[in-house]
Amino acid sequence: MTENYDLHCHSTASDGALSPTAVVQRAHECGVTSLALTDHDTVSGLNEAQAAADTAGIKLIPGIELSTSWQNKCFHIVGLGIDPAYPPLAEATRNLQTMRIERAEKIAAKLEKKRIPGALEAVKKAAGDGMITRTHFADFLLSQFHVSTQQEAFDRYLGAGKAAFVPTTWSDMELAVSWITGSGGVAVLAHPLRYKLTASWMKRLLAAFKEAGGQGIEVVTGRYNSDEIKLVAGYATRFELTGSVGSDFHNPANQWVELGRLAPLPESIKPVWELLN
Repeated sequence: MTENYDLHCHSTASDGALSPTAVVQRAHECGVTSLALTDHDTVSGLNEAQAAADTAGIKLIPGIELSTSWQNKCFHIVGLGIDPAYPPLAEATRNLQTMRIERAEKIAAKLEKKRIPGALEAVKKAAGDGMITRTHFADFLLSQFHVSTQQEAFDRYLGAGKAAFVPTTWSDMELAVSWITGSGGVAVLAHPLRYKLTASWMKRLLAAFKEAGGQGIEVVTGRYNSDEIKLVAGYATRFELTGSVGSDFHNPANQWVELGRLAPLPESIKPVWELLN
């Protein structure tokens, strides 16, 4: 049987629309054979996902997507094959939960000043036991007809420099990578083109990431076209990084991004899963 990897997706443990069980079931239906659940700054969905994977007969790779800071910019690092119980990582996720709650309170207060009340209660209810993210606020603004799309919520309220934006200093990238590698996992730079870096900044970032112990880069995502895949594959080659593939699936309502629906990893790139087996 042909292996089909999807090493980046989200559930209701963070800002996904489906429960961990439903994500695994959907992945199985979409032909995924190895799935990494990589919720933002939390591992709380992994036990449920593992039980579902055992039932469905697919391999679950325990993962996480950590928000990190480097040179005053925010970057997301995916950890694959982690040990969720590794004490420094477990403590980090508890601290990140506190940071996200504090940020949510500040965002809600800013929205209140814009005469948009009730945001905090709504996002806490929507997130449940999961991490509160800006996507929860975008959904709230959409549900209250303050915006017509999620993207408009970021463009008008939640994005950098906008009315309800709250800057957050996340953990240093080097420290976050150490939590992943210390737990036995592989650190992968998520969706590298999303940060809109110049080529020189990208090279500086990848040099620092590699020096910190990073071993992979997402060469294929649910949104990259062939030119973008070729560009990132070039960075993987130059910095001797393994290549990862991940849909970054959040919601079945988004018809453009589906679990397992990914271009193949270029043959010249060593696959990250060779480090996981």
